[in-house]
Amino acid sequence: MSLKGKTIGVAFTGSFCTYEKAFTELQKLVDEGALVQTIFSDAAGSIDSRFGRAETFIDKAEEITGVKPMLTISQAEPIGPGSLLDILVLFPCTGNTLAKLANGITDTPALMAAKAHLRNNKPLLISVSTNDALGMNMKNIGLLMNAKNIYFIPFGQDNPKKKPNSMIAHTELLIPSIEAALEGRQYQPVIQ
Repeated sequence: MSLKGKTIGVAFTGSFCTYEKAFTELQKLVDEGALVQTIFSDAAGSIDSRFGRAETFIDKAEEITGVKPMLTISQAEPIGPGSLLDILVLFPCTGNTLAKLANGITDTPALMAAKAHLRNNKPLLISVSTNDALGMNMKNIGLLMNAKNIYFIPFGQDNPKKKPNSMIAHTELLIPSIEAALEGRQYQPVIQ
């Protein structure tokens, strides 16, 4: 499947340590000919960390995609009624965002984008990045894995000795995971 002409939403949440890989994959989407709309959660759009400044990330997203990122709930809400996206990727998706999504909480632009997008029965793809995937958030991952139109980029433990509950997506599998989700399939194996 070609992604040329597909409109792909990419919603950034926290987990700033994954941004370097995320921006590499974002560029690959654009290189494939996809039209990419980025969305930033409140944390992603405002917190400066040792991995970089929020403003720098926002500017980089616009530079790569040529489209201004959505930074507010009111900017993200029209994704639903306008059926603006073919697929939305939570990239990365923190444990906080996982928990809120699994419990129907819509209090950030990224979560509003997800809720608005799902109303159109289109695929939502999750890129897990959380220190408690095998702890408190495992129940939320399980709920979301069984939800209609929700798919996961394959993920696995990133540091079993120092962080035994932590799991992170294999971001290099973004494009094949998108292609599978657009066909209504979960890319397998999901746990790698």
